[in-house]
Amino acid sequence: MKKLAPRMILALSSYSLVPAILAQNPQPSPERGRPVIVKVAPAYPEVARRIHLGGTVKAIALVGSVGKVKKVDAVGGSPLLMQAARDAISRWKFAPGQETQESVELHFTP
Repeated sequence: MKKLAPRMILALSSYSLVPAILAQNPQPSPERGRPVIVKVAPAYPEVARRIHLGGTVKAIALVGSVGKVKKVDAVGGSPLLMQAARDAISRWKFAPGQETQESVELHFTP
């Protein structure tokens, strides 16, 4: 048992250093996408509220070079929540850049 204790201490201490090492060297994530400057929260649909419907709506936003959303296509989620998600995302403002398609997820909680 005495030989296992130093190994366990070494193993536990090395795991505790991993978050510190990762925090010092942040890597950009390719999944982040374009920065959002203005985010508008979706209005929770009254029908969904009455039936306590929650969930996630996934959408693709076509963003122009000045950061304005040109088009929003909901690609997943409850049909009762999709229109509220499209309406909210269409009012978002992204950082200027090339025209891009941005993946967006909005979470609705009753």
